Amino acid sequence: MNSLTYDPQWVSTITSPFMLNAFIAGLCIALAAGVVGYFTIARNSTFAAHALAHIGLPGATGAVLLGLPVSFGMGAFALGGALVIAALGKHASQREIATGTVLAFATGLGLFFARMSSSASQQFQSILFGSILTVTPGQIIGFAVFDVVLLTVLAVTYRPLLFSSLDEQVAQAKGVPIGLMNVLFMAVLAGVITIAVPAVGTLLIFALVVTPAATATMVTTTPMRAIVVSTALCLVSIWGGLVLSAMFPAPPSFIIVALSTLFWGIAKGIESVRNHRNGD
Repeated sequence: MNSLTYDPQWVSTITSPFMLNAFIAGLCIALAAGVVGYFTIARNSTFAAHALAHIGLPGATGAVLLGLPVSFGMGAFALGGALVIAALGKHASQREIATGTVLAFATGLGLFFARMSSSASQQFQSILFGSILTVTPGQIIGFAVFDVVLLTVLAVTYRPLLFSSLDEQVAQAKGVPIGLMNVLFMAVLAGVITIAVPAVGTLLIFALVVTPAATATMVTTTPMRAIVVSTALCLVSIWGGLVLSAMFPAPPSFIIVALSTLFWGIAKGIESVRNHRNGD
């Protein structure tokens, strides 16, 4: 019952160094997840976003066994899985099958690694459910560098990536390199998943990468507006989750996901009422 008790010292909690690290990390994560989340929705790749987090799981547990940083192992496996999926699945229907196959193998491998070491088993829960309060300054620097690289890549490839996301067949007819765009998107998505896992873990990653973007597409009409709204919703969910977890001590990942889902539910309700009034 203590988890539901109001903490009058919450202001001092959110100004402590570890919380400031979490806020900065949340900003970096929201920027990446919000931007790439829109393309994930546009490309109908929501299953891939969910799967890549689990594909990175054996890399994370394997890294613990080898004494390497968890993010390094997870990123390597997520990127490897993304490239395999992109190579095997040239079209959307093929990607679903390739994603499911790679996901099943990677999940089993992750459980195998976790059973091999007690230290891996101890880290397993934080990988599954997130641990944004333990983010280090070194990780934040890595997040910031990734954001700079991500935004630079998207600035250069925005038009062909958007075109191929909205209508793959027409884009291909116009000469857009569909295969290259698929590989690029999957690689970028793997990177976003890797930096977002510390916030909500592999099990809840869907609510941070996909749900805000899905909400944004319901309340906006243009891609750029959807990207901005998606990023804002990610940020509000993460920062709001951190503040509420300090006020009413509870796992931040749960509150982050709850807020993200709440925003989606509100938008979905408004959309349903609007469609009902229009007779749809």
